[in-house]
Amino acid sequence: MRPRAWWLACASATLLAGAPLAENEQDMNDQREKMVDRQIEKRGIDDPRVLKALRAVKRHLFVPPDEVSEAYEDHPLPIGHGQTISQPYIVALMSESIEPKPTDRVLEIGTGSGYQAAVLSKLVAEVYSIEIVEPLGRAAEKRLKDLGYDNVTVRVGDGYKGWPEHAPFDAIVVTAAPPEVPQALVDQLAEGGRMVVPVGTSFQELLLIEKNKGVITRRVITAVRFVPMVKGKPKE
Repeated sequence: MRPRAWWLACASATLLAGAPLAENEQDMNDQREKMVDRQIEKRGIDDPRVLKALRAVKRHLFVPPDEVSEAYEDHPLPIGHGQTISQPYIVALMSESIEPKPTDRVLEIGTGSGYQAAVLSKLVAEVYSIEIVEPLGRAAEKRLKDLGYDNVTVRVGDGYKGWPEHAPFDAIVVTAAPPEVPQALVDQLAEGGRMVVPVGTSFQELLLIEKNKGVITRRVITAVRFVPMVKGKPKE
């Protein structure tokens, strides 16, 4: 087994050019179809655009080589630096919960390997994604570019601060758990906007936050388990 640092250093180049993946492409397509049918659609996700996006994005290109065999199982996978790629159902649930429109501008906090950003890119006009772990952010930026996701912009930085230069956002998707909802993200949510964010430490809940006529409402979607949201300077 190769170390995960090797995967990050090579970024997407090996994933895109690797002969083993090319040989298994049809099998991967079949596994992805089964994932959507059995793990996502049958669990209640019914937005046709979200289902189409999950069928289109090749999750096996967003995981380390030694995790490819698990790419279409419904659970998180390690991607290095103590971070994970979210389980497909949660990606679908969060994507559906923001009620994405083709004209939307979306902020994602926690780029990780870039998988959630890739799904969002199929649903909205622009995705701005922030990653605090620099090697992950740089690798995801290259991977997304190499795969043709040209409406995604990645930035290495502190997600607690959001991205005020491009605010307000029609939707915000947070893929790591802060102990409390960052006020900067609430402030950067557009009027009529929706944010999904896992909140808590030992016990976490996925919240849907909406802003309507300046009034902020919160609703619990479900209990979840995410890695903690990191605050401060980018991590090397």
